[in-house]
Amino acid sequence: MTELHPLTVAERLSPVACAAAKARGKRVSVLTAYDYPGARLLEEAGVDWLLVGDSLGMVVLGYPDTTHVTLADMAHHTAAAARGLTRTPLIADLPIGTYDDDAAAIQSARVLLAAGAHAVKLEGGVSHANRVAALTGAGIAVMGHIGMLPQSVLLEGGYRIKGRTEDSASALVRDALALEAAGAFALVVELVDSAATQRISEAVRIPTIGIGSGEACDGQVLVTHDLVGAFPWFHPKFVTPAAHVGETIKGAVKNWLQQFE
Repeated sequence: MTELHPLTVAERLSPVACAAAKARGKRVSVLTAYDYPGARLLEEAGVDWLLVGDSLGMVVLGYPDTTHVTLADMAHHTAAAARGLTRTPLIADLPIGTYDDDAAAIQSARVLLAAGAHAVKLEGGVSHANRVAALTGAGIAVMGHIGMLPQSVLLEGGYRIKGRTEDSASALVRDALALEAAGAFALVVELVDSAATQRISEAVRIPTIGIGSGEACDGQVLVTHDLVGAFPWFHPKFVTPAAHVGETIKGAVKNWLQQFE
């Protein structure tokens, strides 16, 4: 009998492998990681994929949104997270302004790959399909991102649900199909109406990874700080914290401080 060898990380993030996993009904868990201990703990817990999200701008660096995050920030945190991993695919966000043309996108992606990422994620649908095609053509694995685009939050004036009208839902389906055709291995679908999300998930063969978009996606991604209550000053309406790490830390420190009273 021929021995079956496990897929490498690169093979696991190929569109073919991801589409096959979706066809089998595989659900994909994705959480954010920004440093060595965080990534190591999440790998030990068994999370499928980890994302070094530019959400680190808010929950780690203290910025009001993702638009202040630089490529140097992303490379620094990607390298830290990668040191905590032995087998888990690591995806890193291309920050705003680093993929305005094909050459810049490829150069920026290679910086993140050199830091330890196995793939990159960028925001935009039909408008960025050619950019995704350029990256995948250069041998770089790409995750797409449609719906609410955090890097456009200043232009849009806030975070709003997408896909509530027929026209906008149809446009999102076109976005998803364009990214799939360009070679993306998966799509983040953020803050999209649940009915539109269902249409998107049914339209593409690759996995859809939802965040605030209902239950119709093939997987879910969350900011780990939101899931565990490590950022107690704010949490999205669609997240119910499974722990209250922030309060636990404060309580432990208050107990320690009693020796100084």
